[in-house]
Amino acid sequence: MKLSDGFDAKRLRSREPRNWSMRFAAAFSALLATLGVLLAMAGTASLLGHAPALGELTTNRAAAGIITGCGVLMLWLGVWFWRRCRARLRRGRELNLAPHLMKKHD
Repeated sequence: MKLSDGFDAKRLRSREPRNWSMRFAAAFSALLATLGVLLAMAGTASLLGHAPALGELTTNRAAAGIITGCGVLMLWLGVWFWRRCRARLRRGRELNLAPHLMKKHD
């Protein structure tokens, strides 16, 4: 197939500047998820009675339950926010073609 002189394949992909704010947000959300895992593990260990280094949490089961719940919530929020940031970072790599011109997948 002969290409015309005016065709430039690079025009199909837009080159946008790198989005550093989304990268920092993804890193922060990964740290949030890590902190959530650590809190959930500390709360669970305290509920099971195997955490003498946690001090007050070994005697107070309600506080250990709250710490576990907060850890699970932070883990969920971190993973959710990380997935949104990664999807937004990858969105700029799509082709700039109309959807009806793309190949149909059944």
